[in-house]
Amino acid sequence: MADTTTTTTRPAMTRSQKDRLTSDLRIACLRISRRVRFESDSTVAPHQYSVLVRLEESPRTPKELAAIEKVSAPSMSRTVNGLVERGLVARADDPTDGRQVILSLTAEGRATIKETRRRRHQWFAARLETLTDAERALLVEATALLERVAAE
Repeated sequence: MADTTTTTTRPAMTRSQKDRLTSDLRIACLRISRRVRFESDSTVAPHQYSVLVRLEESPRTPKELAAIEKVSAPSMSRTVNGLVERGLVARADDPTDGRQVILSLTAEGRATIKETRRRRHQWFAARLETLTDAERALLVEATALLERVAAE
């Protein structure tokens, strides 16, 4: 069967148009990310949630978390202390190095991740409901492109 799709040839983008697209798209992605993090009515702050998700992957030391999150050790200590006080994270002595502690999620920490994800999904889904079917279809295509860009 022959391919009956047609392609529309568009003129190449100018350097100025590419620069504008780069800026606009970067800012739009940052805004969406920020809105999802801050407006989804989460019970933990975004930086705390990020640590919980890292611990969901595997138990880690505070030093490992600080390196992954690109924050100072004192900053990570404050974040971890707050999560431990709330019962979301547990501390245990490292069996191979008595100077280190290993951090892991508690059942409450896992429940918090699940609830935060649910709320973020709900917040985003409500925004998508305001779009037309054609706009949602366009976002399906854009999502595939954005994932490709992020993977490169």
